[in-house]
Amino acid sequence: MDIMDKSPRSIALHILNRIDRDNAFAEPLLDSFLSRGYLDNIHDQRLLTQLVYGTLRMRNHLDWIIHHFYRGRPASMDGMVKNILRTALYQILFMDRIPHFAAVNEAVTLVGKYFPGREGLVNGILRNAIRKMNEIAYPDITTEPALHISVVHSHPLWMVERWIGHLGTEETHALCSGNNGVPPRALRVNALKTTRDEALRHLRDEGYAADPAHYFRDGILLTGPSGPFKTMGLFRAGHIQVQDEASQLISCLVDPKQGDTIADLCCGSGIKATHLAEMMHNTGKIVACDISQKKTGILRELCRRLGTTNIEPIVGDAATDLGAQYHETFDRVLVDAPCSGTGTLRRNPEIKWRLREADIKKCSLLQKNILHSSARYPKKGGALVYSTCSLEREENEDVVREFLRTHHDYVLSDLPSAIDGTMVTGEGFFRTFPHHHGTDGFFGAILKRQ
Repeated sequence: MDIMDKSPRSIALHILNRIDRDNAFAEPLLDSFLSRGYLDNIHDQRLLTQLVYGTLRMRNHLDWIIHHFYRGRPASMDGMVKNILRTALYQILFMDRIPHFAAVNEAVTLVGKYFPGREGLVNGILRNAIRKMNEIAYPDITTEPALHISVVHSHPLWMVERWIGHLGTEETHALCSGNNGVPPRALRVNALKTTRDEALRHLRDEGYAADPAHYFRDGILLTGPSGPFKTMGLFRAGHIQVQDEASQLISCLVDPKQGDTIADLCCGSGIKATHLAEMMHNTGKIVACDISQKKTGILRELCRRLGTTNIEPIVGDAATDLGAQYHETFDRVLVDAPCSGTGTLRRNPEIKWRLREADIKKCSLLQKNILHSSARYPKKGGALVYSTCSLEREENEDVVREFLRTHHDYVLSDLPSAIDGTMVTGEGFFRTFPHHHGTDGFFGAILKRQ
């Protein structure tokens, strides 16, 4: 699909198709288009962002309506045609400022460009939806609570059913509804270069609606619309880094001290590793390991921008022994394990539509292997911190419980006093939820080696 037509709706369609076709993520695609200056009008930029994320968040709800008015077999409809219908219906149902006729006309124009001859199909479905919206029957919350939540609040049915089993219907309803909210953009202030007060002043001077974060001393929340973060002056200068507030709190669990030797064994592109380096004021040493050489390359670039100098990136598989030279070497070890990501659905709604229930079991098995392998690296008296951005017990509490059953030289340690009490479970684990804390859903546990 070409994007010679650089309108918000055409670009949104291109991004949604890329997400479906390539299992791509929305945020980097969206930032790429916004950074390239395809849309120089701030209103068009906001429309594009809202169309992409809104359509992804409400996809199940939109598909219910499409299936209601489509006389053919839904599975046979071309994916691009379906995305054209989804974006149009999203505008009709959830965007007050766009006239219905404009949403219909743009959709018909797009389908005529890429699928000549199907204009009547798209026009008919959309106009029927506008005329007969009140006739659409949704599953009843009393008799079919899981299906109701799945359709109305747009989550896969299997996901809703498993959450009802763990959390109950009322809590699941609130969680799924909360997942469809627009999260604030969370920033981390780089203590090596500035203070939060200074960063707030600069951001406000640049016209951003910026407030201190609720739970972490170095956090900032952008509560109003903001452009691509890579164009922000403070970002380019390395004074701030985009990072969810709950993710920032994982560094509080690690609780690094100046001069410590630390390992970050699933470091990815290094967001948490650089945060630890900032908290340590570039003292001591951090070995940052990831299985992907590409990601360790991104980490090196991140270190240059942020000015962190005590990080040693290495390529390695954390599920295997990284070598005897690392055994009982570290004061603190962070295992921010690969996971299903179900705690990040507000920010990454595309995960809902590609994740399968079987993936959670696969993640759990990998997490257990990584945590087991990591047990050899902390010194006696040192700490092993396990974390995920998953809401699933199989990836969180169950992994830690099994680890403690088989590693008798480790005990569950208390969380630092810096962690808000509402984030501490009865068992002493760290837990955040989007609908309770306004953050991503994270889990964490501190395991102390005796």
